[in-house]
Amino acid sequence: MHPMLMLLSLAALLGASQGRTNCYGSVNGIRTSGASCKTAKPEGLSYCGVRASQTIAERDLRAMDQYKTLIRRVGEKLCVEPALIAGIISRESHAGKVLKNGWGDNGNGFGLMQVDKNSHKPVGAWNSEAHLTQGTNILISMIKTIQKKFPRWTRDQQLKGGVSAYNAGTRNVQSYDRMDIGTTHDDYSNDVVARAQYYKRHGY
Repeated sequence: MHPMLMLLSLAALLGASQGRTNCYGSVNGIRTSGASCKTAKPEGLSYCGVRASQTIAERDLRAMDQYKTLIRRVGEKLCVEPALIAGIISRESHAGKVLKNGWGDNGNGFGLMQVDKNSHKPVGAWNSEAHLTQGTNILISMIKTIQKKFPRWTRDQQLKGGVSAYNAGTRNVQSYDRMDIGTTHDDYSNDVVARAQYYKRHGY
């Protein structure tokens, strides 16, 4: 068999999910209020909201681009939008810029996606594919719990709920409109989604 044909039949065997990244919804379908002033102010911004989230995401873009190939690979492997993974990485670690030896949050959060060592055993190097796979799988488990908890929400709403839960746990998500109350700066999913929308426009 011709090597190219072998590759094509292998791709067919792996199934149509290869390359798909929308199994849990899409950030562009989510309405978001963006960053709260509590998030924007420490970044030196005099404005808040979606514009603030996008400014912060833009500042992180160069650092993020170092990991773009890895982020896209993990997103395609787990069927999650790479842009969403990038949005979480920007919010959690400014694409690694604020970490010390891969650690943040007073030594409790590990890696680009800040996996909490008190809840999970960190896997891989702080900036590795293994780490991004672990962080994204934690996100997926949150989304699936929210899907069961709120079966009537749309997939995009459940996705947003999962992002909020990634920060503050699934129990904190009580209603759609107030899901971020109790997250860091009360804006976690709104800020992450707005950043993710920025990264989606920039090839993630």
